[in-house]
Amino acid sequence: MARKSISYPGIFPVLVAFSFALLVFSRPILGGHDYHDALRKSILFFEGQRSGKLPPDQRVKWRCDSALHDGSTAGVDLTGGYYDAGDNVKFGFPMAFTTTLLAWSIIDFGRNMGPELKNAVKAVKWSTDYLLKATAKPGVVYVQVGDAYSDHSCWERPEDMDTLRTVYKIDNSHPGSDVAGETAAALAAASIVFRSRDPAYSRLLLNRAVRVFNFADKHRGAYSGSLHAAVCPFYCDVNGYQDELLWGAAWLHKASRKRVYREYIVKNEVILRAGDTINEFGWDNKHAGINVLISKEVLMGKADYFESFKQNADGFICSLLPGISHPQVQYSPGGLIFKAGGSNMQHVTSLSFLLLAYSNYLSHANKVVPCGERSASAALLKQLAKRQVDYILGDNPLGMSYMVGYGARFPQRIHHRASSLPSVGAHPDRIGCKAGSSYYLSPNPNPNLLVGAVVGGPNVSDAFPDSRPYFQESEPTTYINAPLVGLLAYLSAHP
Repeated sequence: MARKSISYPGIFPVLVAFSFALLVFSRPILGGHDYHDALRKSILFFEGQRSGKLPPDQRVKWRCDSALHDGSTAGVDLTGGYYDAGDNVKFGFPMAFTTTLLAWSIIDFGRNMGPELKNAVKAVKWSTDYLLKATAKPGVVYVQVGDAYSDHSCWERPEDMDTLRTVYKIDNSHPGSDVAGETAAALAAASIVFRSRDPAYSRLLLNRAVRVFNFADKHRGAYSGSLHAAVCPFYCDVNGYQDELLWGAAWLHKASRKRVYREYIVKNEVILRAGDTINEFGWDNKHAGINVLISKEVLMGKADYFESFKQNADGFICSLLPGISHPQVQYSPGGLIFKAGGSNMQHVTSLSFLLLAYSNYLSHANKVVPCGERSASAALLKQLAKRQVDYILGDNPLGMSYMVGYGARFPQRIHHRASSLPSVGAHPDRIGCKAGSSYYLSPNPNPNLLVGAVVGGPNVSDAFPDSRPYFQESEPTTYINAPLVGLLAYLSAHP
């Protein structure tokens, strides 16, 4: 995940709270977008990523059961959960972040989801059921199933998988405060989702979150130190584990309302570097998310002791707005947020989600964001977030939707094993590790449409190679879609 922040030269001043969408990178919108259709598809995508025994109500019919013995080599049941992207490994760090963002999408925007709310809740539960298995043993968190090198050397369907399903764990002597902290955050956030829907399940999630957080805090260290050979360079913790401890505490504070977590946040704010890299948010770096999440209480007038987090959140917002301050992100000529490092849409959806969430908090408090001598209104933040979503859905120089199955033109050759190989129904015989290479290199469109998948997206020049080998541009991930669910929910009710 990219760390480097790049300023964009030559952006002209923007008047206070003036419409960003009209001034910068504007492109005519023909007929608008069907945000509810996009929302439905963005949630459906998660069913295509499922691992394990598929349920009777599975809607992505070309997928079948897979990885039914995960965990058996370690004597535990680790079936279920999600494949993170276009491969067949279950990486716990991004899966937990995906879960947290899906839960946050429901918490803040579930009321706008209409009939799709039940499917969004199912998407969360598919993950939390797995995370409960991965944290069932006190003092242990199972953080990965599958040898990534073995998996990446093959191009095969998850249903045919014969690569190494090695199980990796953290424990007292092999710490992983980053992945454990994120797992605690996911469980705590999900407990809010299920609080009224399934109180017993909600209590189980919250109690487990408390236990996992205590483990993360007591045995501090980065999992990429303990498990470097397995998790790097795939989901290596470059940013450090400190932010995940604050993130976990913030969600436990929100879920439990217990004073101990408020005190933990205040006490550890400086030690755990809450003010670092405030314009980053993703599976590795939680800083902007921490500050926005905690700032809600300040804006509601309930928590002056968190004022510094609001100042950080304001700084994050200002860093994204061209012309209002010194922007810390680059924009493509077509108007897309761009950060170097590949899979750029993860930044677009995560940062846009925070813009929208913060704009809602500002609206309810009737506040604006001070950016030097100017200010940014809640409406301006919403416009910027909407502009990014509209770019994804087709308002861009190529006139292409980056969501599979949405719009007239979308990526046809996504970097995704299950999508690119014939389904088991169409080709019952096994396709071996190397036999799939011909499908990988084929110029033909993928035979199975992974509806709702949002790919890594175009480069900084708005160019997009619709080709499987260009994985940084053509691979979808669960953590691209998770925050997009919240964005689309809001826009479906407030187009």
